[in-house]
Amino acid sequence: MELATTLTTQTVRNAIREVGINPNYWYAVGWSDTLKPGTVMAVTVWQQAIALYRATDGQLHALEDACPHRGIALHKGKVQGCNLACAYHGWEFDGTGDCVGIPYLPEGQKLPPAKARSYPIREKYGVIWLFPGEEELAATTPLIEIPEFDRENLLMIPITGHFKAHFSICNENAMDVFHGFLHEELQGWFDPVLIHLKETEDAVQAAYNVSYKGRMAKFLGLAQDANVVTTLPITIEYRYPNYFTSLEGISSLYLMRSPFGPKESRSFALFFFRVRLPQWLLKAIRPVLVPVLQRFVLQRFLAQDVEMMESEQRTYAENPNRRYLEINPAIIALQRFTIKQYEKYLERKANITQT
Repeated sequence: MELATTLTTQTVRNAIREVGINPNYWYAVGWSDTLKPGTVMAVTVWQQAIALYRATDGQLHALEDACPHRGIALHKGKVQGCNLACAYHGWEFDGTGDCVGIPYLPEGQKLPPAKARSYPIREKYGVIWLFPGEEELAATTPLIEIPEFDRENLLMIPITGHFKAHFSICNENAMDVFHGFLHEELQGWFDPVLIHLKETEDAVQAAYNVSYKGRMAKFLGLAQDANVVTTLPITIEYRYPNYFTSLEGISSLYLMRSPFGPKESRSFALFFFRVRLPQWLLKAIRPVLVPVLQRFVLQRFLAQDVEMMESEQRTYAENPNRRYLEINPAIIALQRFTIKQYEKYLERKANITQT
């Protein structure tokens, strides 16, 4: 459905700040290289505490982060071969959550039917993905596609974000290109114009014209001349629960949102830049260039965004009934779409309960 791009005043639906997630999607929960064989990591996806562990054979597993024996957090335990042993009494659980060993149980005695919930888990694009919803839907639910991932001529920069804010606040920040004013000192974009807006059953798509100028814009390929204003179209698509942003032929961003709970979120993002350097030179300086751009460019933009999002969350928490106004129709469409996704999950859950 094509939507009007006119900036008109509308009242924000405060219910958006309380909405839950639709868990029947794959959610990014970590970077693959942070979980080495024989190690355990605690993650949370919308108030579900989960222990991820990589067995000594390299396989990933995900279990509810609570031992069925006494409720001890399983991420405090240790990996023993392909199993995870609870730190308290050493009860061992395999990747399916079944109890497969108790160190002090007499030989020949039957194990108790203790079982921890297991979660479908995958690795792709250097990211760990977890499916927190109905297990039977995992196999038929696709992951986001990132065709740029294996292209040697692009510079890929991973960025992790941590926000003390509801995921809807974070998502609106990504959709709202009108906040370039915030990044003025970093030579960000300016003079944004919303030129296209579309809402479908699966996504919200927006396009803006944005202008760039300065040395940073030239280095990143956003402008031919640092002293001349360059205007380019940027497209943003929120395909639940992830974002894709593109400056065609120049850069792209894949932003994977990981909601912890009502007041906390994380994100795992992959930036791709087409840097104007010979491929051999890009390959040689990549190990140095990536951390430099992470620290001195992208993290600085992110820090400014985090400050704004967390301020917005605090103000909402102090008075959930405060009235807010919005003029960007892309934000209103995004809020409507997010609420629909949660209602879709609640309706499915109710139907399952009734049957």
